[in-house]
Amino acid sequence: MKLFFVLLIIFFIVIPLHSNSLTVSSPGNILTVQFVLNEGDPFYNVQRFGRDIIQKSRLGFVLQDVQDLISGFTISNVTHNHFDETWEQIWGEKKFIRNHYNEMRIDLVESGELEREMTIVFRAYDDGIGFRYEIPEQPNIQEFNIMDELTEFALTGDHESWWIGAYQWNRFEYLYENTPLSEVDTVHTHFTMRTDDDLYLSIHEAAVVDYSTMALERTHDFTLKANLFPWADGVKVRTAAPMVSPWRTIQMADDPGGLITSYLILNLNEPNKIEDTSWIKPGKYVGIWWEMHLDKSTWSIGPRHGATTENAKRYIDFAAEHGFDHVLVEGWNKGWEGDWYADGVVFDFTTPYPDFDLEGVAQYALDKGVRLMGHHETSANVINYEEQMEDAFALYEELGVRAVKTGYVGHGTEIVWYDNDGNENHEWHHGQFMVEHHQRVVELAAKHKISLNVHEGVKDTGLRRTWPNLMTREVARGQEYNAWGGEGGNPPDHVVILPFTRNLSGPFDYTPGIVELFYDEYRPDNRINSTLAGELALYVIIHSPLQMAADLPENYEAQPDVFQFIKDVPADWYDTKVLHASIGNYITIVRKDRNSDDWYLGSITDEHGRLLEASLSFLDPGRDYIAEIYRDGENADWIDDPYDIIIEEKVVDSSMTLKIRLATSGGQAIRFRPM
Repeated sequence: MKLFFVLLIIFFIVIPLHSNSLTVSSPGNILTVQFVLNEGDPFYNVQRFGRDIIQKSRLGFVLQDVQDLISGFTISNVTHNHFDETWEQIWGEKKFIRNHYNEMRIDLVESGELEREMTIVFRAYDDGIGFRYEIPEQPNIQEFNIMDELTEFALTGDHESWWIGAYQWNRFEYLYENTPLSEVDTVHTHFTMRTDDDLYLSIHEAAVVDYSTMALERTHDFTLKANLFPWADGVKVRTAAPMVSPWRTIQMADDPGGLITSYLILNLNEPNKIEDTSWIKPGKYVGIWWEMHLDKSTWSIGPRHGATTENAKRYIDFAAEHGFDHVLVEGWNKGWEGDWYADGVVFDFTTPYPDFDLEGVAQYALDKGVRLMGHHETSANVINYEEQMEDAFALYEELGVRAVKTGYVGHGTEIVWYDNDGNENHEWHHGQFMVEHHQRVVELAAKHKISLNVHEGVKDTGLRRTWPNLMTREVARGQEYNAWGGEGGNPPDHVVILPFTRNLSGPFDYTPGIVELFYDEYRPDNRINSTLAGELALYVIIHSPLQMAADLPENYEAQPDVFQFIKDVPADWYDTKVLHASIGNYITIVRKDRNSDDWYLGSITDEHGRLLEASLSFLDPGRDYIAEIYRDGENADWIDDPYDIIIEEKVVDSSMTLKIRLATSGGQAIRFRPM
């Protein structure tokens, strides 16, 4: 990975023994973090331009069977660092990312007999902060269990909030709530807020490895506390010194678009660990998937089985003709009978059904210049998967597969494993058990030169920087709910909330691109709740380096002019800018192709029509471009006429402003190519 500019200055400050208050400010002196020992108890607070953002908030751990790490501390040493680098993403929404922060490392030691040590590290960026705990190797704390993490975020008011409740049976796959902070109980992160004076905040975490993921529990008034998903026995984290916790993060921006272009989460992760990354390639795919959600075909073998050799070759031919990189085939392997999604069915990850020639289909794809995308649905039976996954990944590598979609469908606590005594344990999808499992999977996949598309997994915390084969995830309510969701599909505002919540975590395999918006023959009570132009715009709005054209081949063949944008739009970007942003209302994003001078614009709105103006100043000055525009027609309306679309071209340059007319739940997609 090419490192462009690095400046690292380390200097030491001697703190008088009586001083229990320390500060670090961001490089632009925008944010200030203060650390305080209050009678030996650690606290922190955060200010932005001198204004309180996080008030006095507790730090520390409750431990099992030993003295807690919450009080009796003194400061033994403080180190301040300044760091400034620009690093290159192997793929992503922005090629070059600046990592610029001031750091304060505070070494604490207990004043009692144990004299245990704990370090708290704060990094202050201009767009937010990150902090974590480090427990060094030492004689008086070795293996230990964390029963509670006391980290607090004491907010200053009843902020408007967008959230999904934690500890629900269907993981992250819910519609977002929009309420005052005072109506929140326990929620997943990213947890996004707007203050009364229009500052935007989002709390999350970075670099979750060998630890449980964090939810946020409102403990009183406007204070949130870390709530770690427990093991079956109630322990939150099983660990040993030396131990490093995930980073707790708070991103801040004067407008919601600033949250989207904040790369704090990525910057708090370790650099790439994969030496040869030449096999990790962004791309687009089609596949045998949507037809099962429509109930046109089935995952299990039978008269309507989707994953047949004949059907797979039909998709491969389509992919080869239209320039797609992969073909996903779900339902190819044994184990899909019955209620596999509820019963924890044992899948076989190397044995195909009799009507699917795995080796023949994989070779047919390679001969056509396409690759088969593998599929491993585990039904949350993780132990069964781990017993087979070495052979399963080795088989895929042998067949030329370079990407695998994994799945962990299972309700809440229905991940089952057995301990050494034969006791059955039920674990959360988001606890340390599954964090450790997913780490084993990504490292094994890298060994076999395979990239991952993880569904029903743990949330993204920026590990894609360290393991760039961890390319995309679901971990939210995606396109399939438009096929069978109980509300008749995702409501119009869902995709206008995602960019400011779930998508802040990282790439999302939402699976856009449905061009047949009604499917009365299969699912008469459901539909795509947007216009056709709005569906095209999602390719720019929702970033994924493995981006699906999710509809049936015959539907694309019936609308070749519309399909052209899906064929043209890239899945890998040089730069990203947000032109308009209002959470749950509307958004306009422009992205520059990494491999050409083309720019792409996507703009969408909720159920209300909008008139927006987009400055084209992002284009190269003094250069003319052809704008290939896909916009809502004059009569477009998501309920009455969602198919009304106008496709046109015009010459534009960087001095111009485009008027963007968005129909109700509509959109606009534009490709700008230099003349």
